Amino acid sequence: ISSMATPGNSADKPLAERSPFTTTSFQKKTRSKLISIPGTRPSVQNGQLLVSTGVTSLDYLLGGGLAVGTVLLIEEDQYDSYSHMIVKYFLAEGVVCQHELFMAAAQDDPDDILQELPHPILDDVVIHNPVEQPTLSCKCQDSLDSMKIAWRYQNLPKSTLASSSRFGHYYDVSKTMEPDIRQAAKCHRFFLPEHLTQSSPAQCLMLGSYSALLKSLQEVIHREGFDLANAMSKSRNILRIGLHSLGSALWGDDLSFHVNPRHRHALTTFLYGLRALLRSSLSVAVVTISSHLIQDRALMGSITRLCDNAIALESFKGSERETNPLCKDYHGLLHVHQVPHLNCLASYLPDHKDLAFKLKRKQFSIERISEFGCVFSLSSAFLLS
Repeated sequence: ISSMATPGNSADKPLAERSPFTTTSFQKKTRSKLISIPGTRPSVQNGQLLVSTGVTSLDYLLGGGLAVGTVLLIEEDQYDSYSHMIVKYFLAEGVVCQHELFMAAAQDDPDDILQELPHPILDDVVIHNPVEQPTLSCKCQDSLDSMKIAWRYQNLPKSTLASSSRFGHYYDVSKTMEPDIRQAAKCHRFFLPEHLTQSSPAQCLMLGSYSALLKSLQEVIHREGFDLANAMSKSRNILRIGLHSLGSALWGDDLSFHVNPRHRHALTTFLYGLRALLRSSLSVAVVTISSHLIQDRALMGSITRLCDNAIALESFKGSERETNPLCKDYHGLLHVHQVPHLNCLASYLPDHKDLAFKLKRKQFSIERISEFGCVFSLSSAFLLS
């Protein structure tokens, strides 16, 4: 045993002189610290950070929510009624969770869209409103304590929204969000007519609109610290991006009125750059496209594959199903075309395909219709899970 102890053995050296490479390889196993951001939670399938779309039944359908760094593609219904409403749900959820917003549109001013966000139905979030000055009473000590609390709330600003601990909320579409709540959220806007000059040629309009939009997104992500490379210097938050009616003629695109569009790769190039930008940032995007106007179905397939999630809304409005007694309780069908493949070998696949949606006053509900006519509510299953 003594022959094994040589002068160069690290066991004979003081602790301070030992080489760091001779330390034991047994280390205490610790869990990696997850990013803690209000309004987010990790996925139970792959550990990806999730945010709510604002529609609890849609969150359940997508495997628990929308993964940060991904793109949700919504193929618009014929009249763009319900797809536009889902975008409003998505942005309203960001206001409640105190996330930052980025809204881009070519026809409607983003400020007008933000003013139409639905009113949140909150039971776990305190909205402080000014109260009348209480009159002191000498009934008991409990009443005095409650009056002191009410007196403290009197000096708080009107409609101050506190952070919510719940993942996903419900909204009343018959009311709009209060201006004080909406203005508390930091919103970035992109209105296409403001970024293009009248002297821009028609050919440059198709390419310039998407280039200007992508450049604006890059500036916001880098300036506000959503880039993962620079996010350590600021408090971390989520950027919710809403892009309305891409691929339409309003964006200068010719996909909707040409079988062989001249700039058929303009939109796909933008989506490729958008997804690459989101992968390296704390951002998530919802994109709506008028797919029923795109005549090239192969191109529409490429657009779908460039997004992580893809759903399509088929409205009953203007069709024979609108007067069909079997469809009287619903407003349309919902089709799931693609789900993401993130941090896993096999992605989450919904076990149902026959889906219908209906818009109530206080809920956008997605339900499964069986062949026997019975209905299973996905929102109730989401709450049970």
